[in-house]
Amino acid sequence: MDYNATTPVDSGVLQEILPYFSQIFGNAASAHPFGFDAKKAVDIAREKIAQHLHGDAQEIIFTAGATESINLAIKGVFESYAEKGNHLITVATEHKAVLDTCKNLEKRGAATTYLSVDKNGLIDLEELKNAIKPTTILISVMYANNETGVIQPIQQIGKIAKENHVLFFCDATQAIGKIPMNVITDNIDLLSFSGHKIYAPKGIGALYVRRRNPRVALTEQINGGGHERGWRSGTLNVPSIVGLGKAFDLFREEENKKIKFLRDKLENALLQIEGTFLNGDKEKRIFNTANISFAHVNGKMLIADLTKEIAVSSGSACSAALVEPSHVLSAMHVSEELNKSAIRFSLGKFTTETEIDFTIQWMKKNLPALRNTGSY
Repeated sequence: MDYNATTPVDSGVLQEILPYFSQIFGNAASAHPFGFDAKKAVDIAREKIAQHLHGDAQEIIFTAGATESINLAIKGVFESYAEKGNHLITVATEHKAVLDTCKNLEKRGAATTYLSVDKNGLIDLEELKNAIKPTTILISVMYANNETGVIQPIQQIGKIAKENHVLFFCDATQAIGKIPMNVITDNIDLLSFSGHKIYAPKGIGALYVRRRNPRVALTEQINGGGHERGWRSGTLNVPSIVGLGKAFDLFREEENKKIKFLRDKLENALLQIEGTFLNGDKEKRIFNTANISFAHVNGKMLIADLTKEIAVSSGSACSAALVEPSHVLSAMHVSEELNKSAIRFSLGKFTTETEIDFTIQWMKKNLPALRNTGSY
């Protein structure tokens, strides 16, 4: 029940990868047949990803994952467009990879506007328009939230950015493979994602960087060899890149429908329990995620007992002493009690109906006892 955290490597992906560890093992930058074979495999993967996004192969830059892609995008733009301005716009509910990168840049002179969200987790487009200044160089809004699954109005955001000649960066880590994407019609200039959310290996990701209308400039963050158009130096992780490309071959709409059916079954059953509340917009969200708060229960005890048998995530960061509220739910004005007792259930293509039934029965059986502890 924690596929938003990571996914298992698909067997088809694994089989595609294996030869590139020991048989087709060349360095993709080497000018000999071993290197040419590796480069060909990388080029094929790059083309598959570009086709999925409706971009060009040369616009795909391979990285170690979404966090690196986010750092390259935001820091790279900040440094390259310093003559135009220093103003960044993002959202209070973004992933920490975005928020922490912006905070880091503020130490170097960046000015950041953090847009608010409503109780459903959605931004106000008028607030976005009013936040834009002559010095604004980048708008950064994630496609789908990692905790609630809420989908922002990406096409409208892209249109606003385009009209104001501001670059638009989208963290699509939770949306890739779940939502059809078109960087052209959505006016997305930069887009990041990780392989391990879509049944590819951990440690591989990519950044889409637009080449025309406008041509995006970035300052590289890793030096040493000029790989990936000079923006990301380092020997390419050929096996994982091949696996990432293969993962794009395996997207199936019918699997998504099955996952949504199981998510809805779980969610409907849990929301029938008294004192339960769905966090986030019910309709404008990805099909695999349900973030539910359980009233009158100690959140720390709930997550501790639940995770002994079921893999889920709390909306909070747990420590031995306390449970910190989720910054996402706090921005949505969820009360501290319901914030601390929020559980994120996120399903994937290997989730079974038996597992859903087990989770429902566990919650119905154990929640009353946890509520009777009296301290929450």
